[in-house]
Amino acid sequence: MCGSSRPAATGIDVNRIPTLDIRRFSEPASPADREAFVAELGAAYREWGFCGIRGHEISDAQIDTAYDVFKRFFALPDEVKRKYNVPGSGGARGYTPFGVETAKDSKHFDLKEFWHVGREIPRDSKYADVMPPNLWPEEIPEFRDVAYGLYTSLDQLGSRVLSALALHIGLPESYFADKTDSGNSILRPIHYPPITTDDVPNVRAGAHEDINLITLLVGASAEGLEVLSRKGEWVPFTADADTIVVNIGDMLQRLTNHVYPSTTHRVVNPKGEKARQPRYSTPFFLHPNPDFLIDVLPSCVTAENPSRYPEAITAHGYLEERLREIKLK
Repeated sequence: MCGSSRPAATGIDVNRIPTLDIRRFSEPASPADREAFVAELGAAYREWGFCGIRGHEISDAQIDTAYDVFKRFFALPDEVKRKYNVPGSGGARGYTPFGVETAKDSKHFDLKEFWHVGREIPRDSKYADVMPPNLWPEEIPEFRDVAYGLYTSLDQLGSRVLSALALHIGLPESYFADKTDSGNSILRPIHYPPITTDDVPNVRAGAHEDINLITLLVGASAEGLEVLSRKGEWVPFTADADTIVVNIGDMLQRLTNHVYPSTTHRVVNPKGEKARQPRYSTPFFLHPNPDFLIDVLPSCVTAENPSRYPEAITAHGYLEERLREIKLK
């Protein structure tokens, strides 16, 4: 059962975001260890909305190769990169230039440029009208295979995390499988250019919550990510090199009636000489299938936690609504 939206703090450090080894779920030493992992993962997300995941089997070599390819793309001349920008698309595929995306309710745009890789689906799919084909930079021939390989690896890891969370809230382990198998998920390589002045009014990524079910951030070992705790304090989270940061998005928060919070986070500007260096990161935003109806799970409604969302909304409808709020549409 989902239970209350307030976490059971037992065994959870309320001052530090935990990191767990997902091999305890996929290759457990015992059934008891697997159950303990599910409990610890669920408790971490109830408290923080964030957790570090190690033992994910995505190799350093695969990650390093992807970052090398992404850096080479962002190093291309601006006029070349802009060939892959599709005006009016909400940045769904291809390139979005510096100075476009703006965190909800922020006065200033984020200090970043990025690329979107989406799911490859048959063009006669029922989702083809809302999931356009990918664009690929012809200047870097290996971009496609490398980027989509990382997309696939993160998609599979995200499915394992969702399976564990399903068990934690009293659902079948396979609950999310047929609801995300054609999900409009996005891999987003991001480049934060060097900051060359001390008086910039904005940060690299303003305080925000993610739109989707869960986000997997690979290569989060660079400083800058901060998470807003329940106490209202900004907590830095610089993950170890072998750790992928996984956080709850607004869609899962809504589905679980805030049992799993979609926690506010930001990417701040580093101090001193580190600000003069570029920063790269690659989040994977795991989405449900476009026609999935986000309706509060009955098991997550209690007397202490009444339903906050009397009306359901499709995943695509919710995505469109949020893209307008962050000025991508």
